[in-house]
Amino acid sequence: MLKAITRQISRSVTKCELTHVSREPIDLERARRQHRELERCLVDLGCDLTSLPEEPDLPDAVFVEDPVVVLDEIAVLALPGAPSRRPEVTSLADALAPFRELTSITEPGTLDGGDVLRLGRTLFVGRSTRTNDAAIDQLTSLVSPLEYTVVQVTVTGCLHLKSAVTQVGEETLLINRKWVDPGAFAKLHLIEVDPAEPRAANALCVGDSVIFPKRFERTRERLEKHNIDVCTVAASELAKAEGGITCCALVFESQAR
Repeated sequence: MLKAITRQISRSVTKCELTHVSREPIDLERARRQHRELERCLVDLGCDLTSLPEEPDLPDAVFVEDPVVVLDEIAVLALPGAPSRRPEVTSLADALAPFRELTSITEPGTLDGGDVLRLGRTLFVGRSTRTNDAAIDQLTSLVSPLEYTVVQVTVTGCLHLKSAVTQVGEETLLINRKWVDPGAFAKLHLIEVDPAEPRAANALCVGDSVIFPKRFERTRERLEKHNIDVCTVAASELAKAEGGITCCALVFESQAR
């Protein structure tokens, strides 16, 4: 069974970290309604959902993907590139402890989970403003004994690797070629976002379906033309916090330790 972990939106979300977008007013109540829509979609797709309480003083804590990388065998506690986000790790470690052995990235490494795209036994890891070479080297050392291969990918123009490319099928990726070199994914089938929707590359694959933002209608049509089952949700408010769909949920096989 699939396990999904989310966290409620912090009342301080308006103070979130921003790198590539300008600050706009965030409607907290609307954001929370949209977040509940995402949680309902996860449940409808068969996930056993744990929704953690908000962290009132941690503005970005709703983005549970970034402080951890969950694999079948272990969960790697990250060291987020933004120092303000590092306290988010503690409560996620407690939530994951029943399911995975925990290990950690340490300084001088910095790693955001949004820079890690897993396909089978390959981890594509974005070299970004939040993830550095030291962390990629540490992650490689941690996962190589488990027979994972790490492929480093340079990210430009966006926050995380998963801002530019995400999985939408077993061997199919949704990609914005302007933000990441498609050559790293040469053996995979690539669906390009519509040029008018550069931020549409972030989708969350859950089983045989994909959760996707409602506002990117042109790119959704491209997914559906490839016979991909799309569950659309509103996500406009957290997009103002530079967050995507994948950022808001950890989804993994729920076998207990």
